[in-house]
Amino acid sequence: MKLMPRELDTKDRAILRHLLENGRLTTAELADRVGLSASPCWQRVRRLEADGFIDGYGARVDMELLGLRELAIVEVTLDRHDDETLEDFGQALADIPEVLEVYLTTGDYDYMIKVAVDGTRGYEEFLRSKLYKVKGIRHSRSSFVLRRLKSQQAFVPD
Repeated sequence: MKLMPRELDTKDRAILRHLLENGRLTTAELADRVGLSASPCWQRVRRLEADGFIDGYGARVDMELLGLRELAIVEVTLDRHDDETLEDFGQALADIPEVLEVYLTTGDYDYMIKVAVDGTRGYEEFLRSKLYKVKGIRHSRSSFVLRRLKSQQAFVPD
């Protein structure tokens, strides 16, 4: 269970916004953009990390250049909904590299899964050799992404 987060002030929020935009900013560059000197800025970043507001850093990779030209959204309904089935299904998906995101959802389907594949043949291979080998799937429905209109990891509310 997560603890209630502390209140963020405008400087903390500005730091988060700038790091979301460019996580490779140096402390000096970040400090300049948010109107702080380097040392207090560094201390704030470390506190944001320690408090869990920043939970990691990473690079955005061009999937097409890696040969994964298609994104598919797969909606899945499970046979059962007990804790063990949900845990096993979630762990099985976490172990499949092509699965980029998994959401437990409300509505007609239990899960929404974002998958990176190399075209329809790559998707068929993913279904046959990986997804359909996961126990407990009753039904699935797939859609291919035609174009990404927006992609961002998070946002910092005012």
